[in-house]
Amino acid sequence: MKQEEEIKKHVKKRYAEIAQGAPRPRSCSSSEAPSCCSSVYEKTKAIGYSDSEIESVPPEAAMGLGCGNPTALAELKRGETVLDLGSGGGFDVFLAAGKVGKNGHVIGVDMTEEIVEKARRIAISYGYDVEFRLGEIEDLPVESSSVDVIISNCVINLSPDKLTTFKEALRVLVPGGRLLVSDMVTVGELPEEVKGDPDSWADCIAGALKREEYLDTIKRAGFRSVEVVAEHPILKPRGDERLTGKIISIKVRAYKGKKGTF
Repeated sequence: MKQEEEIKKHVKKRYAEIAQGAPRPRSCSSSEAPSCCSSVYEKTKAIGYSDSEIESVPPEAAMGLGCGNPTALAELKRGETVLDLGSGGGFDVFLAAGKVGKNGHVIGVDMTEEIVEKARRIAISYGYDVEFRLGEIEDLPVESSSVDVIISNCVINLSPDKLTTFKEALRVLVPGGRLLVSDMVTVGELPEEVKGDPDSWADCIAGALKREEYLDTIKRAGFRSVEVVAEHPILKPRGDERLTGKIISIKVRAYKGKKGTF
């Protein structure tokens, strides 16, 4: 328990610094991006966002920390309630708001106070009717059975307790609700010094589960119809040759109960 708290404390500190302008973690921001990508715009495009999507969202919301585009695969519909786990600067929240329309609702949850405050300021400045709540994804400040869709972008790997995180996701979803996450998983064993390195946790590496273990954890939490909808290898994560071929960006869809049982 003490180790888990220390990991959270370090990750929270790191992301608070990012919100204030510090350099971003290398792995979270470059899962499919070539090393030549020098701007947040380029990195965001490289992980699956279109030019029109990027241009439709406030530029301040793009923190270059994702490893995919969960909104593209979530098939969001008008009027739905969407929850973003680890919402950061609000990029996916704002994108989802445009998809669910005025009759829909989007909530972002993040554990870092500085990031939540930043996202709220952006929302107010650009007139978005969305919510940003301060909280941990292992203990969501969200009512049970109140959300149609959960999205998350390269965040669950940061949690020391992923089973509890997925159980919480299941709790807040309505029956038939769906989960769509982009995340980092591993193939093979990581070096021990990487596993125990706090910076590697913040870089979305040390906390990543093995691919099959990650999928099994979602199933054990109670989700059904768990499927991988896309995956891409990470080229030389953090510039560390030892990690080449061992880190994968994965996109997973799952349901609370059977599909289409709203």
